[in-house]
Amino acid sequence: MSFQAYLDNIEDKTGLTPRQLIALAQEKGFDAPGTKAGVIVDWLKADYDLGRGHAMAIVHIVKNGDKVGGRDAGEGEKLWLDGKATKPA
Repeated sequence: MSFQAYLDNIEDKTGLTPRQLIALAQEKGFDAPGTKAGVIVDWLKADYDLGRGHAMAIVHIVKNGDKVGGRDAGEGEKLWLDGKATKPA
């Protein structure tokens, strides 16, 4: 399963786009550099019943934005964070 498919499944489960989840995490201060992944995972489990794998996908985008993979800047897959309905073909 691709990383993007994980995000699409999270949207199906929560009713929120990845960008909306990022905004909620930012409101809670979870985007701060010292925030541990477990804090975000616990929040997503409690509020949205997300399992660890899906929660860790959200941790990644909260901490790293819309890029996944690749060692150098500009490499890797660019993720679509604005919801499946608006995703370009």
